[in-house]
Amino acid sequence: MRHIPKFRPIFRSIFQAFAAILMAALILGSGAGMSPANADPLDDFRNAGVIGERFDGYLEARDSAAGADARALIGEVNDKRRAVYTKRASEQGVSPDAVGRVYAQRIAADVPRGVWIKSESGGWAQK
Repeated sequence: MRHIPKFRPIFRSIFQAFAAILMAALILGSGAGMSPANADPLDDFRNAGVIGERFDGYLEARDSAAGADARALIGEVNDKRRAVYTKRASEQGVSPDAVGRVYAQRIAADVPRGVWIKSESGGWAQK
């Protein structure tokens, strides 16, 4: 019978904890030190109520007076989301619309209070 030192599981747990912390740091990047000038424009527009989240996983301008910069951002983000939804749909054998609706639920759960969300019936409500 081979002898396994007792400290090996301890090192494995330490390594796993370190790996988790490293992964979290990589995902979050340097977000902790972000200044308002470097904030995400999408968050700025959503917090101001200019852009809202829809029931189908896409963004929409809440006001017809939304500027060109807000509309350009909506187009850019929606194009990226559409690509993700289409890829996931082909992997799972479902429609991109179904994937978008699942993502919309996750997005709605993750956005902060005060963000506007459009229901399928067309009404807007703040989270």
